Amino acid sequence: MYAPFFGLKQAPFSIAPDPHYLFMSERHREALAHLLYGLDGGGGFVLLTGEIGAGKTTVCRCFLEQIPAHCNVAYIFNPKLTVTELLRAICDEFHVPMPPVPPAAQTVKDYVDPLNAFLLAQHAAGRNNVLIIDEAQNLSADVLEQLRLLTNLETAERKLLQVVLIGQPELRGMLARPELEQLAQRVIARFHLGALAEAETAQYIRHRLNVAGLSGALPFDAAALRLIHRLTRGVPRRINLLCDRALLGGYASGHAQIGPAIVRRAAAEVFDAPPDPPTRRPAAARLGLAVLAAAVAGAGLAWALQQRPQATHAAAPAAAASAAASASAPTPPASAASSVEPLHLADWTPRDGDAWAALAQRWGLPLPAQAEPCATAAQHGLQCYRSTSGSLSLIRLIDRPVLLTLQRPGQPLALAALVGLREQQATLLVDGVPRRVALTELAAVWRGEFSTFWRPPPGYATRADDARPLNDWLATQLARVPGGMNSVRAFQASQGLQPDGLAGPITLMQINRATGVAEPRLD
Repeated sequence: MYAPFFGLKQAPFSIAPDPHYLFMSERHREALAHLLYGLDGGGGFVLLTGEIGAGKTTVCRCFLEQIPAHCNVAYIFNPKLTVTELLRAICDEFHVPMPPVPPAAQTVKDYVDPLNAFLLAQHAAGRNNVLIIDEAQNLSADVLEQLRLLTNLETAERKLLQVVLIGQPELRGMLARPELEQLAQRVIARFHLGALAEAETAQYIRHRLNVAGLSGALPFDAAALRLIHRLTRGVPRRINLLCDRALLGGYASGHAQIGPAIVRRAAAEVFDAPPDPPTRRPAAARLGLAVLAAAVAGAGLAWALQQRPQATHAAAPAAAASAAASASAPTPPASAASSVEPLHLADWTPRDGDAWAALAQRWGLPLPAQAEPCATAAQHGLQCYRSTSGSLSLIRLIDRPVLLTLQRPGQPLALAALVGLREQQATLLVDGVPRRVALTELAAVWRGEFSTFWRPPPGYATRADDARPLNDWLATQLARVPGGMNSVRAFQASQGLQPDGLAGPITLMQINRATGVAEPRLD
């Protein structure tokens, strides 16, 4: 109804998992990487958990689309089953032929034997078998134990069945029970899908509107976007519900631009939350969408204002959302942040030499005037790393100062030393002094190209001729990672990197970081 009013071709915030509206945040990509890693894990369990509405189904759909052609997949979406019912469902999904025994008389052995024969035949044919169970928090303890026993089906080289469990946070608690310790020890990869950060919430909203056909300005102003994140706590399904109702409210009241007032009223409807902060007047206007019958024109919607006494205190969820957002990035003390002067990039003329000198200073690297930075770094056991397709998420991940290549209109390329990142601001070194710049302003002139120093491990330079020194170093360092890692792939998956098993610079940077190697970090 409201789509044409906002220049949209269709409603953008349906809660149905439409693949056309797929938005993969950094967290969703990390979750997908863990699932894909599990395919090569040689059997056992892969665990994906997340809050209600966090996007587990989205990740699962992406996972199903990327499963290789040589994998057989069984997908169970309603796991409230007994042991025999689950085994029957697994056999049905894999199209395992069953013996002619009445269902009421069949035993566990009647299912396990033909399933084992099927898995052995598929293994001999070079095919893998993956069992995906959604809503796995509904599995009973005896069913989970039977699943563990299924992973005992194996050859001398590998397990025959890979099990992927997807469920709500209580699934983690279930696997922590003493009686399920044997199953928990067979989890080869696990990931908890958290909510979107504030910046990701805005990206998510913009993405869905663009897919729905938006060609003009975003209908939500900046304050409304911040409020949406706070009220929804970054949960995609809650974002959809709130944005859909806010757009409907804007349409009904004739407002093409959605501000905080409309968002608060929409939240009062969809979340049954007070529409105004507790510091406002005790009685507040409540959003109502009344259906008015018209004899000739049909039904229409009106924006009705109702009085509602202030009910609950809204500070707690807001504080929780703020804490969750701040946990995703290093945050300096308030006094330090407030002392940093703002910087407008249009008023600044960066100098490449100053940027390299600032980066070298962070590494304690002497950099004489006119010296070539990368050659000087090589003399001190460092190497330069350059990327042309980076992101702020990647820079947060590697957590080290970098040089950004700025592309300002009508001006030559220039380097800027980035030494700190917060949720909405970056810290650049200007004439040796930290200055803060809004990420939105930075994004307008940075296209992903950055450079930094990194410390290669022993044997890295000669790996093409003799890989043993590097492999020995990797084995030693991975064993020192908290929790222990038995392969580069496992470590990459745990860090949210593409689990390709290749020990490239980014992977080696993260190993250094995980094992406590002394290197400069972002402020």
